[in-house]
Amino acid sequence: MTTAQTNAVRPEVTAFFDKASSTISYVVKDPNSASCAVIDSVLDLDYAAGRIGHDSADAIIEHVRSNNLTLEWIIETHVHADHLSAAPYIQEQLGGALGIGDQITVIQDTFGKIFNEGTEFQRDGSQFDRLFKDGDTYTIGSMTAQVMHTPGHTPACNVHLIGDAAFVGDTLFMPDGGSARCDFPGGSAEQLYDSIQRILALPDETRLYMCHDYGPGGREISWETTVRRADRKYSCGQRKNQGRVRRVPHGPRRATGHAQADRSILASEHEGGKPAASRRHWSSVL
Repeated sequence: MTTAQTNAVRPEVTAFFDKASSTISYVVKDPNSASCAVIDSVLDLDYAAGRIGHDSADAIIEHVRSNNLTLEWIIETHVHADHLSAAPYIQEQLGGALGIGDQITVIQDTFGKIFNEGTEFQRDGSQFDRLFKDGDTYTIGSMTAQVMHTPGHTPACNVHLIGDAAFVGDTLFMPDGGSARCDFPGGSAEQLYDSIQRILALPDETRLYMCHDYGPGGREISWETTVRRADRKYSCGQRKNQGRVRRVPHGPRRATGHAQADRSILASEHEGGKPAASRRHWSSVL
């Protein structure tokens, strides 16, 4: 599948913003059918109380049902450290196949040890229906989506190219917001730089959809830009050859995002003696 063929289609994109985690989830609809995909869904988590909720996921479910859509895929662009995925819950309600990058097994092994999960925690990606490799394709109705492996933030990060839209996960933020952090286990500033260059090499008019926005400087929350607009910001980070340091674009980012979630999930895992943030939800990703 060529980029020109991919960009010939303009999917219908509906965004859902979760204020608590500053996460944007998407319903991506085929313009020629009722088929759709959900990307980066959120399961509500009250950090202080250790309670989970489904308001964010229910809003997506209601949108799919009220528009008589058929959910074919529930996609995770990467492993999320700052929120819980609602993918299993949405699948229970609407069906669809769960998909994530094949390097999830690396992350499952790493964090399985960190969380002392033991042998009962499967680390082979079997919690998902499809493990994507770089260049893999899948269909949403009449649309063909393509997967681009973009490690750096995590080893399993992928960009999903669907028509003229690219869902970039945390690899990029809006042009005034910088790029992802790369200090998680398995993260790499060098890989992140190369991944950003792959994104910026897409056609100028490719629509870029972010997974997070923190409204730097107090501006309104935004989640869509284009390669052309992003490249104007990031092209200042030039590759330094001959063994010299390569600068990675960066910018303002709310430091409490991912780090706070890591601490809070561990601290609030029990409510009334029973698991609050069910391992079925979060261990399906970690």
